[in-house]
Amino acid sequence: MIVYNETFILEDTVEQEWLSWIKEVQVPAIMGTGCFSSHQILTIMDSPNEGITYCVQFMADTLEQFQEYYRLHLFKFQDIHQERFAERFVLFTTVMKTVD
Repeated sequence: MIVYNETFILEDTVEQEWLSWIKEVQVPAIMGTGCFSSHQILTIMDSPNEGITYCVQFMADTLEQFQEYYRLHLFKFQDIHQERFAERFVLFTTVMKTVD
């Protein structure tokens, strides 16, 4: 399984707006691409960063499914996020593979 992880470090003032929007708009839209089989949203409890840190993880059954998301959808969704929350977050991404 391939795990695509987006880690967001948010300004405190935007946390509730961001979390509602992620749950109600962004994640359903990303899941609607059909590239991922499941997702989860986590908060980092002991983050050394200033602000609030969340991870949004999307699980793809194959590398090809993730690559399709990357080619066809990733930058559109990042642009939408940037427009909505510009200058109020830091984002970094990671692609991982589960180990059996």
